[in-house]
Amino acid sequence: MDFSSKLPNVGQTIFTTMSKLANEYKAINLSQGFPNFPTDVKLKELAQNAVAENHNQYAPLQGLPKLTEKIIEKTNTLYNSTYSNEEVCVTAGATQAIFTIFSTFLKPSDEVIIFKPAYDCYEPAIELNNAIPVLVEMKAPSYSIDWEEVKQLITSKTKMIVVNNPHNPSGKVFTLEDMQALENIVKDTNILVLSDEVYEHMTFDGSSHLSVAKFPELQKRSFLVASFGKTFHVTGWKLGYVLAPKELMEEYKKVHQYNVFCVNHPMQVALAEYLENSENYLQLSDFYQQRRDFFNSFLAQSSFEFTPTQGSYFQLADYSKVSDLKDTDFCLHLIKDYGIAAIPVSVFNKDEKCRKVIRFCFAKDEETLTKAGKILAKI
Repeated sequence: MDFSSKLPNVGQTIFTTMSKLANEYKAINLSQGFPNFPTDVKLKELAQNAVAENHNQYAPLQGLPKLTEKIIEKTNTLYNSTYSNEEVCVTAGATQAIFTIFSTFLKPSDEVIIFKPAYDCYEPAIELNNAIPVLVEMKAPSYSIDWEEVKQLITSKTKMIVVNNPHNPSGKVFTLEDMQALENIVKDTNILVLSDEVYEHMTFDGSSHLSVAKFPELQKRSFLVASFGKTFHVTGWKLGYVLAPKELMEEYKKVHQYNVFCVNHPMQVALAEYLENSENYLQLSDFYQQRRDFFNSFLAQSSFEFTPTQGSYFQLADYSKVSDLKDTDFCLHLIKDYGIAAIPVSVFNKDEKCRKVIRFCFAKDEETLTKAGKILAKI
């Protein structure tokens, strides 16, 4: 058939590639970002009960009222925000929410500022809507942002700025100065903000997550995207939510209804009850910091160099003292010769620049982290 691809330069994602290779070589998979430990028995029981109780037909477009009310209560309590029940929508994961936001607001030639390295779903979704990604390189190894550079990139075509906090893959947690700089840039403009906050409950060493919901000037122009899958170790459930001011959410729902219409009903029932206990998400920072520190205790014995990640469940490591290989080749070397799968960070970078840095996921049980850590310590 005669057709032209809308994404001619896009192939298989690096996550699919590395997980496939991990399976092929029976390697320890520290590449793709998913936990390998069991989901809370209580949450599984709630989901099973919801199915047994016949909550198996379409849910409301916006989400179950009991769940959306808990989302609003949780967010307003944590961030002193002012969301109402008209300003939330339950989604089929965060990626669907992000894609729908772009589809709702982007028009041909609109410009969207994103910070590199960036999670790989942003740019293709922008391009599919005939808009233009404008790339800002974060300053390694601290992954700081030059906000003066961002200011210089603002044009009459700038429709949106995408932020990811805590950041994947770097683990950077945005500071108060970062958020105030963003707030000052968008103030008195029509620029929207898409804030990907799927790792909001994973910040370490006493740092706090600064959501766009905490800043009135940002809240009134932002989409806050969150993930139940990331928070509750159920990535396969593909459930998340998006929050936005009423006038923006009304437009979002117009597209959402023809995209997925609604999402998994019994799982929404389960999550609504599970959210009754705030400890189910408030204890996550301590839980993952223990895993970070445990994994890093092995890295500290190796020739890899690293700074403990500030947030998320990813740890970057510099292998420049280990090998001269490009990071994509080094990750193949790790899989084939050492039985460990990691992610080469260059695939997220501007112009795929290689800085000899790779990403490990430490959302694994201690047995897995011990096996991987002992191997890495010897490299």
